[in-house]
Amino acid sequence: MSEKNTSRIEEKLISPASGFMVLAVSTLLFFASLAGIILAAVRLEESPASAWPIALIIVCGLYATLIYPILTAGLKVIKPNEAAVYTLFGNYYGTIAKPGFFWIHPFCSMVNASVAAPTSGAMPEKPAMGKVTFAQAIQTGQTALKQKVSLKAMTLNNSRQKINDREGNPIDIGVVVIWRVVNATKAVFEVDNYKDYVSIQADAAIRHVARQYPYDVSEEGEETSLRGSSTQVAEELMRELQERVSFAGIEILDTRIAHLAYAQEIAAAMLQRQQAGAVIAARQKIVDGAVGMVEMALDKLAQNKVVILDEERKAAMVSNLLVVLCGNKEAQPIVNSGSIY
Repeated sequence: MSEKNTSRIEEKLISPASGFMVLAVSTLLFFASLAGIILAAVRLEESPASAWPIALIIVCGLYATLIYPILTAGLKVIKPNEAAVYTLFGNYYGTIAKPGFFWIHPFCSMVNASVAAPTSGAMPEKPAMGKVTFAQAIQTGQTALKQKVSLKAMTLNNSRQKINDREGNPIDIGVVVIWRVVNATKAVFEVDNYKDYVSIQADAAIRHVARQYPYDVSEEGEETSLRGSSTQVAEELMRELQERVSFAGIEILDTRIAHLAYAQEIAAAMLQRQQAGAVIAARQKIVDGAVGMVEMALDKLAQNKVVILDEERKAAMVSNLLVVLCGNKEAQPIVNSGSIY
């Protein structure tokens, strides 16, 4: 791998504090602050001139209305086969790649380029001020959940492409790629959108690999072809695609050719060519079998001395047998009741 593809950000796996402990302590302090406010209000009614009830109300109210919401904002839930990449004030903070309930710095923000960057190029429509519908609220919540990077195996069913094989024949080819993210930090920071990146690199790899092989076995007798050696072609495609996406923290698990056919403009001509080849091969096999049967018939007649034929009669018999054995239709025999001479 060249130096220009080396990742500039190394993954830093963090083990944050337990979310249950922080939630329990912060909630206990919240109720204690409410009790303090009530107690201070009662004391203030009894002694309006006292200063400490006012200070207690300010401190407890500050915690209940400001500090407690900030603390609970740091509670995060990570599911199995998920990772969360966090930044703090523009700097990379760390990655959580294990499931559980955690508490991290409340001002950390989760980053996922595949969600943040729109792939269609169109900006989402902004709702009017004060008119947020229930569906829009649900969509906003789902977008927030999707900020986590999935570590599960994903399937890319790439669209069919029209390319030329090694002989210049246009073909339609489509591939299925099984892949997953193994380094969430690289996937988020090294490429703009790692899902689109895998799709584009798969297109480029299949174009490069498919142009090296003919669609079918060539007339020169080369055995490697797209149709006859699909497993070998898929393995080469997997190796090349892995080299293209490894620096983005992505692992290619498997590749398979899902669709392979001649392009529509030459499909009919190539079908006739294949049919002609099949007819020639079938005829050759029929002729070989017919010649063997004729030889066997002549040998049996001579061995058993059933009839003695001269060369002219043998030629006529061979001709008749070949016509019968190689014909497309059933023979109509003619019985000669007189002498054959």
